[in-house]
Amino acid sequence: MAEPILEIEQLIKEYGSNRVLDGVSLTVHQGEVIVIVGPSGCGKSTLLRCINALEDIQGGAIRLRGEKIQKGSSTLQKLRQKIGMVFQSYDLFPHLTVLDNITLAPIKVQKRKKEDAQKEAREYLERIGLADKANSYPRQLSGGQKQRVAIVRALCMHPEILLFDEVTAALDPEMVREVLDVMLDLARQGKTMLIVTHEMSFARAVADRVIFLDQGNIVEEAKPEEFFEHPKTERARKFLHVFTFDQVKKQEEV
Repeated sequence: MAEPILEIEQLIKEYGSNRVLDGVSLTVHQGEVIVIVGPSGCGKSTLLRCINALEDIQGGAIRLRGEKIQKGSSTLQKLRQKIGMVFQSYDLFPHLTVLDNITLAPIKVQKRKKEDAQKEAREYLERIGLADKANSYPRQLSGGQKQRVAIVRALCMHPEILLFDEVTAALDPEMVREVLDVMLDLARQGKTMLIVTHEMSFARAVADRVIFLDQGNIVEEAKPEEFFEHPKTERARKFLHVFTFDQVKKQEEV
């Protein structure tokens, strides 16, 4: 087993009296792809936001290679550069070109040379089939293209771990595949990733481990074949049954 890169210990997150994460513990190893699934409101996205210190936590600890991640710490900015996060909403700057969106942080935050940052960005854009969009603006791109640009932007910071938060949820079905293909390629390259998704077939194909979260707790944790074929808990069986029904319904409509 590769060395641990991320360790989450008894994480508690509360919004007022509502406890969203209730003592979650998880260890992520170098090169591992973990997919987090569960019903809406179970704390999946909140967990990713806590890892990146976008949310305060009320208990427990999060460590990246042994260094504690917490708001207000002197090392937070440095640690955040090692954690790439891709959001559902893209979060591209509308007034900047694709190339400028990608290279802004490497140049301003990491103080890299502009020509080096642009060279790397163009290489990534070529790899994902968007080389001709370098000088386009976000408004000129489809949703799938914007999301692929957002992934490249994260990659160009050279993160040690990538967090994907429902990155296909806002896309039309025909655009989902182009984004998932990029993520599959990253998995094959050995990138360490935590992925929150409702795309069950994708989860099964890409995951080394599936985490099933419900009501702020890890209810089940298993290899994808085991989780999807032989879930251990009744709660997981009910959750998967809903997706099986939806798939059958879509096939009947076709």
